[in-house]
Amino acid sequence: MTEEPEEGGRIFFSNIGRSMELEDEIELTSVGIDIGSSTSHLAFSRIVLERLDTRYMVVERTLLHQSDVLLTPYRSDDAIDADALASFFSAQYAAAGLKSEDIDTGALILTGVAVRRSNARAIGEIFSTQTGKFVVVSAGDGLETTLAAFGSGAVARSGRARQRVLNVDIGGGTSKLALCENGAIRHISAIDIGARVVAYNSARRITRLEEAGRYFGQRAGVNVELGATLSLEDAQKLATSMVDHLFEAMQGGEMRRETVGLHRLPPLPAGSPPDVVTISGGVSEFLYSETETEFSDLGPLLAAELRERLQSWTPRLERPEQGIRATVVGASQYTVQVSGSTILVKPLDALPVRNVPVIKPAFAFDDVIDVEHVSAAIRDALARLDLTQGDSAVAICYEWEGSASYRRLDDFCEGVVSGLSAVLAKGHPLILVGDSDVGGLVGMHFVNEEGISSIISIDGIKLDEFDFIDIGAMLETSGAVPVVIKSLVFPNMGLGQTGL
Repeated sequence: MTEEPEEGGRIFFSNIGRSMELEDEIELTSVGIDIGSSTSHLAFSRIVLERLDTRYMVVERTLLHQSDVLLTPYRSDDAIDADALASFFSAQYAAAGLKSEDIDTGALILTGVAVRRSNARAIGEIFSTQTGKFVVVSAGDGLETTLAAFGSGAVARSGRARQRVLNVDIGGGTSKLALCENGAIRHISAIDIGARVVAYNSARRITRLEEAGRYFGQRAGVNVELGATLSLEDAQKLATSMVDHLFEAMQGGEMRRETVGLHRLPPLPAGSPPDVVTISGGVSEFLYSETETEFSDLGPLLAAELRERLQSWTPRLERPEQGIRATVVGASQYTVQVSGSTILVKPLDALPVRNVPVIKPAFAFDDVIDVEHVSAAIRDALARLDLTQGDSAVAICYEWEGSASYRRLDDFCEGVVSGLSAVLAKGHPLILVGDSDVGGLVGMHFVNEEGISSIISIDGIKLDEFDFIDIGAMLETSGAVPVVIKSLVFPNMGLGQTGL
């Protein structure tokens, strides 16, 4: 699907020849694809959007087809078998009665150890080309943890019940921990513990071995080498050692040096126990007795061991809304907004920009704006979406509060430049999206006081983290710019809720 701007700035779905601005209701067919270290699967959905002022919101989501779950195929120890994946995806399209040209939109996510494989990026690009217009996300540890927390329903649960909810997503290569409170993620962590860090065949000979698997073999006194036989007793020793470290990581605070060393993200901080624990990811299918299928890995043993540990811990164990499919993004929602004339774009050829990820830092617009707080909030938001290296432009979404005095503007702008330094250092434009009519004023302050030479500062737009935006060229007649917003939609969320 491509979109072409018509005179007057309307955005068209060119494959069906309709203008979003002229329709009150739109139906889209979408697909979500998750290529994980352990499993790969798809989900097809029909999304109904209705226009609310200038923004289209999801009002209905119908699941059309959920694919089988495929053990992610590998050509060698370091390369995913793209041909096998292509064959699997083709069969699932056929089972759903859909062709690639029937798909309006979608999202492809590479997660876990899979994202570290040598050809992971190439696979993402191949399938994006084959299956229509996608938001393609190579999900590192921070983003995958966040996706799992929202997809499992833990974030929404913490908001509804006003409880602290710890979601632990246990996949094939890593476990992701997200502590949620009042409808938001407070802390995230990730650790090298997963069901397939050691995997074996029907003869119990080890066929897959990650570095973490070697570590746990040493800790448990078990011989874990490719081709070696793994007895049930030795597999239990591995699972016990792994859950020892995982349970320690779940409690946060001070922990053994060995457990800290396994972390891929900083450990959870010390604090009172959560009220509720939910377990998602592939291991959840065993923990909640959803399946008796044997995948020749440590999943069932990890589930049984963790269930026993949780029985003696204070928090209640509750079932997530999504288990193995928590990180699958069911659809991408396309919306259209138009930013007004109180904007600043310099130089004009900085536009258009496409597929820019949005961050929404937790700014505090107090009477006196704290420069370091602004900077730290941006760094935290970049870390959540694995954007800290500055390899791509990002759009900062903010909701300005209070007066736009020189001092408050100056402190805000200084904090933004500091927090976004890694992005700006690589030559990307500074992109800011506000909700009120301060875009031009904020933009001028960046240019005149901070010396920013490439900036896109627009306003009058409502965005959320996880959105991706396209900003079109400025319209000569009005000085406005068309904005296409692509919001990730999680399964089982309430109507109108998109992304974060």
